[in-house]
Amino acid sequence: MAQAGGKADEPICSINVTPLVDVCLVLVIIFMAVAPFAVTLGLKVLSARAKAATGKAAIDQNVSVRLSADGRITVDGAAVAPEGLPLALSRALSRSRDKMVVLTAADDNRVGQVVSILDQAQLSGALKLAILKAGAAR
Repeated sequence: MAQAGGKADEPICSINVTPLVDVCLVLVIIFMAVAPFAVTLGLKVLSARAKAATGKAAIDQNVSVRLSADGRITVDGAAVAPEGLPLALSRALSRSRDKMVVLTAADDNRVGQVVSILDQAQLSGALKLAILKAGAAR
């Protein structure tokens, strides 16, 4: 096989970088297309800090939601059906000063149930969310 501009016995000593550049450009385009989807909305979780709470609402002024092990939901001590939860949360949040929802869940509850209640609380107007373990002191 004869090469244009060179002898047939001569080895090829130059590196063709065109395929490398093509692959790199395709990867850049893929990353640019995927980057907006990598930033997802979620819940910001902060660990508890030991400091004095000055000027904050008392815990009984917050909206208290309890999810029992058998799936029953109560908002501020009143039993609520799952389909009536958004309305009950909206009413309770309208009376709350800090717009904070404190969810107390049993160990046996599924994560999906807890996240669903937190999502509904956020959609109902809650500005702050807290999760307590069922045995935690209030």
